[in-house]
This record gives sequence, C-alpha cells and structure tokens, in this order.
Amino acid sequence: MSGFVVRVTRFRVRSLRFLPFFLIHAQRCLAQIRRSDGYLAGALRHDRDHAYWTTSVWRDEAALMAYVTGGAHRTAMPKISEWGEEASTVRWVQDSAELPSWPEAIERMRREGHAVPLRHPGLGHANLDFALSEPAHMARI
Repeated sequence: MSGFVVRVTRFRVRSLRFLPFFLIHAQRCLAQIRRSDGYLAGALRHDRDHAYWTTSVWRDEAALMAYVTGGAHRTAMPKISEWGEEASTVRWVQDSAELPSWPEAIERMRREGHAVPLRHPGLGHANLDFALSEPAHMARI
C-alpha cells in the first residue's frame, strides 16, 4: 500500500487539574513532530470543551511509527491514560500530502476511529460518542 499516511487524534482531559501537565507534554510532542523525518504537514484544534485534536500527514507508515514510539510522544502516552476522559485515533492512506479538512477528519474519526484505553473513560468513550464543541483555537503545526 503506497501513499501518504494521515493520522488524526482527539484527547479530552477528565479534569482541569490535569490540563497544565497535558499542555506541557503536548508542547514537547510538538517540538518532536516538527523535527521528525517524514513529517509533512499538521494542524491543531482546541475545542471549548477542552478536547484537543491533531491531524498530521506523513511520508509513510514507518515515519509515523518512528514518531509515535519515540521521544516525547512515547513519554506522554502512559500519562494520557490517567488524564483522559476521551481519547481516540484514526489513520488512513491517501494519494496527496494535503491535510484533510476538519469536517473530514471528524467524520473519519466517528466512522473509522478507535478509542484509546483509559483508566477513567467517559460514558461515550468506547463508542466515540463525543459531543462536538466549537473550536476555541486552530493552528498549523
């Protein structure tokens, strides 16, 4: 299978007391992604309900997996299990290196996404039955 790999993530903190810790780790992950070999494009979305989205495009699966399993991202992932009420991810392969639109990313998450195991999941977590909130901030990575 050839093409560019798109990955979308969504994370919602279960309590505002975890937000500062999450944001510290998120900044470290952003620094890592910017210098990752094979990273082509990305965007962030912070919703008013404290859900945080990322979308990224990668040269190939190997480049994505090197990022996911290394550095700051690897350090942050075990903490997400404790801090999160909702967390999910989806990935697909496409012919172009273009970022998907947010509506497409959200639809793919609902239709094809997978819930990340959490210690304290919210009621709709397993079914990806998340409410969609208005974006508070969006930016390119």
